[in-house]
Amino acid sequence: MAKRALRWVALGSMTALVAACSGYGAYPPAPMAAASTDYNYVVGAGDTLNIIVWRNPELSLSVPVRPDGKVSTPLVDELVAQGKTSVEIARDVEKALSKLVRDPVVTIIVTSFVGPYSEQIRVVGEAARPQALPYKQKMTVLDVMIAVGGLTDFADGNAASITRASEGDKRYSVRLKDLIKRGDISANVEMKPGDVLIIPQGWF
Repeated sequence: MAKRALRWVALGSMTALVAACSGYGAYPPAPMAAASTDYNYVVGAGDTLNIIVWRNPELSLSVPVRPDGKVSTPLVDELVAQGKTSVEIARDVEKALSKLVRDPVVTIIVTSFVGPYSEQIRVVGEAARPQALPYKQKMTVLDVMIAVGGLTDFADGNAASITRASEGDKRYSVRLKDLIKRGDISANVEMKPGDVLIIPQGWF
């Protein structure tokens, strides 16, 4: 009897160890809805801006946002663009041009998107192509997994988690294996700007 009891204790300890290693259920499940209705895209280094100055085609051009987060345009040597919306940048350009141009009217169109690091979605671990992605409104974890090429053969998809920077780095569990391998759409959840998706390797 003592040997049998010891065997059951050992089996229970091993089961607990496997559960701890897998991380499955270690965090609360991620909420299905997360997107904010008042979200506005914020420009980051690497974005391309199409600057249109009404009735002044010689001042209109397409420029990249430099690694330092600034842009240069005709008559404006340097202007901070990173961390601002396209409307805010347009008002800044108008203010700078108003010293040389009468009543400038400026429109900014973002034509390529990278976004600031603080708002990118990062995927690390056992994804086919771990990378950082620009956040898009209503982006889901399924959209993210399609972009990174799915899971590797060694991934423990149901032990994956999301670290949510906008909530003080709170962690949520996500069931990637159920979503991708079994087509369980109930496992699909929305992402938020700055989320980090962590996909661990399976131990067994």
